[in-house]
Amino acid sequence: MTTRNLVLIVTVFLSLISCKKDADSKTASAENTTNLPNYGNVDLNSVFTKADSQLGDKGILTGYIDQYYKKIWEGGDLSGGILVAKGDEILYENYRGFGREGNQMPIDKNTPLHVASVSKTLTAMAMLKLVEAGKIKLTDHLTQYFPGFPYPNVTVQTLLDQRSGLPKYEYFITKIQPAPAELSKPFITNQDVLNMIIKYKPDLARDTDTGFMYCNTNFAMLALLIEKITKTPFPQAMKEMIFQPLKMEHTYIFQEKDIPTAAQSFYYGGNRLYPLDRLDLIYGDKNVYTTPRDLYNFSKAMYSKDFLKSDLMQMVFTPYSNEKSGMNNYGLGFRMKIFDNGEKLTYHNGWWHGTNSVFAHLLKSKVTIVAIGNRYSNKVYTALSLSGLFEDFPAQKDKLHSVMNDNKDTLNAGHEVFGE
Repeated sequence: MTTRNLVLIVTVFLSLISCKKDADSKTASAENTTNLPNYGNVDLNSVFTKADSQLGDKGILTGYIDQYYKKIWEGGDLSGGILVAKGDEILYENYRGFGREGNQMPIDKNTPLHVASVSKTLTAMAMLKLVEAGKIKLTDHLTQYFPGFPYPNVTVQTLLDQRSGLPKYEYFITKIQPAPAELSKPFITNQDVLNMIIKYKPDLARDTDTGFMYCNTNFAMLALLIEKITKTPFPQAMKEMIFQPLKMEHTYIFQEKDIPTAAQSFYYGGNRLYPLDRLDLIYGDKNVYTTPRDLYNFSKAMYSKDFLKSDLMQMVFTPYSNEKSGMNNYGLGFRMKIFDNGEKLTYHNGWWHGTNSVFAHLLKSKVTIVAIGNRYSNKVYTALSLSGLFEDFPAQKDKLHSVMNDNKDTLNAGHEVFGE
């Protein structure tokens, strides 16, 4: 082969590589291009300082978390994943169990699991990005967007802070007589819920903005608002606004097309499949399938000064239900525990059928805790007590001590102790 021919071959080869890179770049660019307000301005690689990731007693802490995992997760035969991170560093991560029947789909760092009500945090942040962009206001009334909506005082903010007083769709649809036609379908949709609210006008569970009442209907309506404002189906809107920009590559909104392939959930104490029912395709309040690592990216982004304007970000973690004094409160899409010493634990838990989840976003220590279980067990909620290792949360320290010392009352208290 002559030198001239060799040079020609190399030139063609390099040209092909260059063309492929250009094509790949254009494809990636096209995938991440959206006209919707989104979190693409957040640089996940420059959120934290070196000090944010430093931990003087790292070895002791990670060893303790490992003991916790062996005792609670392995000892309790839990299925799912757990991640604890500080700043840019993942301190601890582990996975076990299976995502589908017959010991199929071994769960690892890339296995999306249903996080149930933790989905509310992502729905809330999508809505707040639209607020920031001037597409909607927190003070807007739902009657402005949904003609015939029978509750004139319900606003965007009363959905976000769980003070709307709307009836819970899980219950009110079963009380309508005769049974609505929507209930004859295998699955009902968010639009079906809205249609039944408009047609049957069920009573409010409590007067709007008179107090906190946890209600999935609030976030089902927020999902419809997001669709209305963006003129985009909710699953696609969430992908363009949050999942793609924040490199949440294994995250999606569960839809009917995903039933054959998505991870499943199981009954407590065994491997019996928890069957889907007619409420399982309603989204906004639930139905984010994600991984601990993807939720960690979301948490990292929320620490960034570029996530939301500071006044909106401050509102997220402001307690809005103060009529009754107590430790527990709610912000905009986030739960919080405010302790007597003034410290604030910000988090959200989740439960739906065979799924339990924990997502803690610790404001001072820059620590993220994620736990997702797909074989129903209240023990998953004990992961929230790990927050007591990083900040001065007395109650969480006490719970962690109880957990590690076989206090069965604490282990079995579930929702009463750790909350959904």
